[in-house]
Amino acid sequence: MTPVGNPFEITVLTLFPAWFAGPFGDSILGRAQEKKLVRLAVRDLREWGTGRHRTVDDTPYGGGGGMVLKPEPVCAALDDLAGPPGSMDRRLVIYTSPCGDVWKQSLAQKMADTRQSMVILCGHYEGLDQRVIDSRVDLEISLGDFVMTGGEPAALAMVDSIVRLLPGVLGCDTGAANDSHATGLLEAPHYTRPEVFEGRRVPDVLLSGHHAAIASWRESAAIRLTREKRPDLLAKSTIETGED
Repeated sequence: MTPVGNPFEITVLTLFPAWFAGPFGDSILGRAQEKKLVRLAVRDLREWGTGRHRTVDDTPYGGGGGMVLKPEPVCAALDDLAGPPGSMDRRLVIYTSPCGDVWKQSLAQKMADTRQSMVILCGHYEGLDQRVIDSRVDLEISLGDFVMTGGEPAALAMVDSIVRLLPGVLGCDTGAANDSHATGLLEAPHYTRPEVFEGRRVPDVLLSGHHAAIASWRESAAIRLTREKRPDLLAKSTIETGED
């Protein structure tokens, strides 16, 4: 956990730092930094590259297509940003990898609760020299069973899902607790004005002002929607569904 008095900091280590300029400066992530609830940093892996071209990759042993991120620059970067292995107060190192655990709401909540500062290394090319993973990486994370050109979208998704859970980030601190996947269910449908649109009415209970009835409707609607669209989530839900 980040020591009291020290800021919660998430650093993204990437070959494409400009990729994060807009997302980190806008909307909720931007406001969270303005409130000093988190510090977001982006570092270019080529700062630790070697030679005139700041090289960070090389061809793989054993042949095959593509390039592999070299151990020397990556380890140097991680030791500078997170601390060497075994050092006191070393930051958590996460590597975006197709071999990793699938990112879930429970992991985002754990990171937000502990507020342990971290470095997220974005995977690229054919991958990362295994010796770096063995010696420097604490957690490998994947967004799912599909292929992307790099780990930048995964890093952004993780940062966004963590930061929005920090107390004081959202306008309503109870909002995140009711989001889809926060309880294991999808969120109930939402409605706003007008009351009737193209012949479809807003459910009467939402206009009743009866808070207990509205809460009951939303819970039932969330269960129904989850059963229809993501039945696999029901077994993991923290809400009693009333099913045998």
